Amino acid sequence: MNVFSSIKELQKHLDFFRKNTKSIGFVPTMGALHAGHISLIEKAKQENDVVVCSIFVNPTQFNEASDLKNYPRTLDADKKLLEQANCAILFIPETAEIYPEKNNFSTMDFFTFPQKASKINFGNIDTVMEGKQRPGHFSGVVNVVSRLFEIVNPQKAYFGEKDFQQLAIIKKMVRELQLPIQIISCSIMRENDGLAMSSRNVRLSADERKIASFIYETLLFAKNNFRNYSVTDLKNVLEKKFFGSDFFRLEYAEICDAETLIAIDNYENNKSVVLCIAVQLGSIRLIDNIILFP
Repeated sequence: MNVFSSIKELQKHLDFFRKNTKSIGFVPTMGALHAGHISLIEKAKQENDVVVCSIFVNPTQFNEASDLKNYPRTLDADKKLLEQANCAILFIPETAEIYPEKNNFSTMDFFTFPQKASKINFGNIDTVMEGKQRPGHFSGVVNVVSRLFEIVNPQKAYFGEKDFQQLAIIKKMVRELQLPIQIISCSIMRENDGLAMSSRNVRLSADERKIASFIYETLLFAKNNFRNYSVTDLKNVLEKKFFGSDFFRLEYAEICDAETLIAIDNYENNKSVVLCIAVQLGSIRLIDNIILFP
């Protein structure tokens, strides 16, 4: 596996593949890799000649300084996982490489995507749910992903569906900027008890980890029973399930159109509906979702 921390060196290496008409797949991550990330690498390998994985803990998408400080950093273990998965290229830039000082910005004049992306009107999708709970979060996501897209310039980029709202925003950004990049959605990978794989899971205590499966159990209840309730009644039932627990604090449970993320009033007028949820378990914030239909 070739490892780069310099944008210039990475691009020089990638130019070799482009000159030989090789396709490039890209998996951007913040590290603390797990089987969910590796599933993205595997899918990218199946569909491309060469795969680039980036590890960059993006400071601009954290609302709390403590959350950024406590975010797990496991670079040595991450490298081993990527090597075992036969990932071709790892890009691990320093913050100054991604966010250069203003007086050096002229040397980074290829960063035009973020300037354009900052002007996109995302409508509803960046102000509800995570956007409401974490103001400024998606601005940070759009900024860093657009920078990484401009650096790597892949044909395809791979994102997990666990971050359903983030995925919708990135797809919107690519459409608005008319980028020649195909965004590939990848199914949520789950632990044996149903908990969605997440880098944050390692921060759960042993007792918290034992009860974390309640989140997925509740999502499955909704999927299996939503036809028995109105949208309002189903939300009430879900809220009662969490409010009845001494361990969880429900931030939101939203039933939305899967395309627009606009909250719905009924199921009949929608082609696809998703239930998105965010809960606090101890000091750890967890998100998950499930498609109710089709």
